[in-house]
Amino acid sequence: MTNVLEQQATTFGDWAYIAIAKHFKKILKHEDHVLKDTDPEDLHQMRVGMRRLRSTIAGFAPALALPKAAKEKTVGKIARILGELRDYDVLEDALKNHYQSTLPEKEQKSLDEALKVLAKRRKKAFKEVEETLQSERYLHLKEGFQSWLEKPTYQEIAKIAIHNILPDLLLPQVSKLMLHPGWLVGVKVEAGEIQFSGGLSSSEVETLLTTEGTSLHELRKEAKRSRYNMELFTQFYGDIYQGYLKDIKAVQSLLGDIQDGFVLSAFLGEVFGEDLSKVMPTLADNFRENRYQKWQEWEGLQAKFLNPKSRKDLHIAILQPSLIKSELEATVNS
Repeated sequence: MTNVLEQQATTFGDWAYIAIAKHFKKILKHEDHVLKDTDPEDLHQMRVGMRRLRSTIAGFAPALALPKAAKEKTVGKIARILGELRDYDVLEDALKNHYQSTLPEKEQKSLDEALKVLAKRRKKAFKEVEETLQSERYLHLKEGFQSWLEKPTYQEIAKIAIHNILPDLLLPQVSKLMLHPGWLVGVKVEAGEIQFSGGLSSSEVETLLTTEGTSLHELRKEAKRSRYNMELFTQFYGDIYQGYLKDIKAVQSLLGDIQDGFVLSAFLGEVFGEDLSKVMPTLADNFRENRYQKWQEWEGLQAKFLNPKSRKDLHIAILQPSLIKSELEATVNS
């Protein structure tokens, strides 16, 4: 499993191996701790490992010949089960540690009741995670990756030098990100030119997010996939690439924060059986204020990624991978 990791990786296949080994190792590292259910961070890290492993399999697919048990689809199913439990942890953390202390006493008591409901649902979700990680499907998944890492098999294209194939590997996903309609939420296109509205009120932003929120949520997913792929190859690129990667992370984070407010509102509305603004008006206002703040931050990134020069610079950066030999050796041997 460590043979290629200890060598100077030069080919498409070498780097596919390094990425799969890294993320699979992370999954195994946190598995026992997830089953003990003592620290939510272990679940978070295992879920991240699963998601990154899935992205790696998709991104390196042309080079890989994986066994049936180690397919992307199976990884995705298990990642989703972990994700359901993780979502409850995120809800609980936000409600208890970010919002509860800001509420009047009456709303704090209402929130306590909602947290009891959340705890019951989380218990059920944990049971499903427990059953999944003890299932034959998960065991076969691990065996599939372990056997492949011990004796990896590849497609013929895996022999090509990584420098010669990196742009082809990265640009398809980055192009999907840049062409996503979510970038155009809140702007107009006239005569081929983008017109930014600017200065939207809080109520206007709320209306926009209510009608176009799904598109922004899907854009966040594309940003996450692009981030995962780009992070695999940071050692091949310089400051411009690193800067864009940082911005893509920020896009994912900001759109996630905006989405979280709607998820929290939907959960609480379901618990109380009516609109949150009627049951917990202070909390509903807090959600709206937070979304408006995040939206204003988002507008700056939106403008950057819609700028023709910025888009061109990102593509040029990806087209020009470079790496000093000593840096590559340090990366592989670390």
